[in-house]
Amino acid sequence: MSAKIKEKIDASIEGKLKNLYNLQLIDSKIDRLRTVRGELPLEVSDLEDTVAGLETRLANVTEEVAELENQVNEKKQSIKDFQANIKKYEAQQGKVRNNREYDAITKEIEFQNLEIQLAEKRLKEAKIAITLKGELLEKSKAEFEERGKDLAAKKGELEEIIAETEKEEQELMAESAKASTEIEDRLLNAYKRIRENSRNGLAVVAVERDACGGCYNKIPPQRQLDIRLNKKIIVCEHCGRVLVDGMLIPDTGVTA
Repeated sequence: MSAKIKEKIDASIEGKLKNLYNLQLIDSKIDRLRTVRGELPLEVSDLEDTVAGLETRLANVTEEVAELENQVNEKKQSIKDFQANIKKYEAQQGKVRNNREYDAITKEIEFQNLEIQLAEKRLKEAKIAITLKGELLEKSKAEFEERGKDLAAKKGELEEIIAETEKEEQELMAESAKASTEIEDRLLNAYKRIRENSRNGLAVVAVERDACGGCYNKIPPQRQLDIRLNKKIIVCEHCGRVLVDGMLIPDTGVTA
């Protein structure tokens, strides 16, 4: 291989590394902007789920209270009907012609009284249930209102942060998309895969103090020499990040 061709290949590798590192710098800025939002998006999502759950509970309890109130009205009406039947049977008792008829009417009156007792018991149970459900309803309403206020506050906070960073993020995303076009698909896919598997989003890091700038494990001297020569793309043996020579990257005042 001629020296001229070898120099061209080396320059090509150096260019690829510069492009990769440039993309990393841009994507790291985007990551930092999104970090500013912190856990707010998750908090908003959790609060939305909580509020929706409380709203469903309110609807269910309200429906249960309405059903219990219907039962109360039905039992009250039943008691009135049983009482009316008793009066009717008592009136008939004065007109009976024999003991058999008298005993039959007496049994009907006793049965109506038993029905009244049962209806009164069910009525009392329904009223107690309404009281308990009412307390739960008031508690749920208060919790719903409180969580609703929390949600509104968190949403407002998130929207404010998004408004402050949205323009810059869009500009950086456009830069990232443009920088991505300067990298061949194979390298770009590898870069994206490493970023996804990296907790801090770093796929390309510079060698710092003889160590990987991502995992901080020491790099052997011979491997550092290979990195400085820019003859091939080298990844960290420990974390798999692409390693670049710090001297290759111009001082922009921004680190990945």
